[in-house]
Amino acid sequence: MDDLKPQLNPNDHPGKDVYGVIGNPIVHSKSPVIHQFFAEQTKQPIHYGRIYAELKEFKVKAQEFFAQGGKGLNITVPFKLEAYEMAHKKTARAEIAKAANVLWIKDGELWCDNTDGVGFVRDLERLLKQQNIKPQEARVLILGAGGAAQGVIDPLMSLGIHSISIANRTFSKAQDLAKQFPGLHAIALDELSGAANKSENSNKLENAEKFDLILNATATGLGDSSPIAKELLQKLAHSKTIAYDMVYGKDTQFMKDASSLDILAVDGLGMLVQQAADAFITWRNPNLALDIDGALQATRASYLSA
Repeated sequence: MDDLKPQLNPNDHPGKDVYGVIGNPIVHSKSPVIHQFFAEQTKQPIHYGRIYAELKEFKVKAQEFFAQGGKGLNITVPFKLEAYEMAHKKTARAEIAKAANVLWIKDGELWCDNTDGVGFVRDLERLLKQQNIKPQEARVLILGAGGAAQGVIDPLMSLGIHSISIANRTFSKAQDLAKQFPGLHAIALDELSGAANKSENSNKLENAEKFDLILNATATGLGDSSPIAKELLQKLAHSKTIAYDMVYGKDTQFMKDASSLDILAVDGLGMLVQQAADAFITWRNPNLALDIDGALQATRASYLSA
């Protein structure tokens, strides 16, 4: 087996309920560490692994996993939209997001959910409190309009955030989300720097508006680039701005740029643990009390031992 293309087969783990995470790339995923921590903490008989899927074979790989007796899957980039589309039953959260990061079989039907939003919001509430920013006064900018962005918009709105803007290189995708979520402001990424004057039909920000949270929901962090230039980040941020990259486990270019500007840079590990906890109790038992802090510490420690 190619170590860079892991394939999880439930038949290889008799006596255990098998779960996994599927994506492209996937070798970096720390979901197995988190779920195995929860399993040991709560004495649940499970095995959790990784599945690599080529860009056009997600559905086949997911169906194969469940046909082999798999119980549930977490979905990571770039398959969250496809996961939503293939499910027979969808939770209210998934319906709102039109994207899914959790799949499981219940009563013979494939269900999907989206726990990204609740995971992100729980982590964000901690960070806003740390920065002494009230949600009702916060201005948020989301970079990217894919499944990761879709999953956090409604939960952000439920926090009572003052304003939420979304910028994407393909402006029509940002516009589509603005239609889906009334109150969301769409901006063309190449016009993000703003203009001195703003006409009624302009998509530009006036005088480079400052944001309290700048969220990188693109996949650029998996490589070595950032969705916006360092100079633009500086214009959009203030002294208490949170630069949050949904990628985790590495100092992305977006985070490096923020740190060099003395902006608080945060990765998505806290979100990952929180959303994993929500998926775990959905799969196993809603009454389980999970050790979130312990899971976070174990996951960060796993980077040091890698």
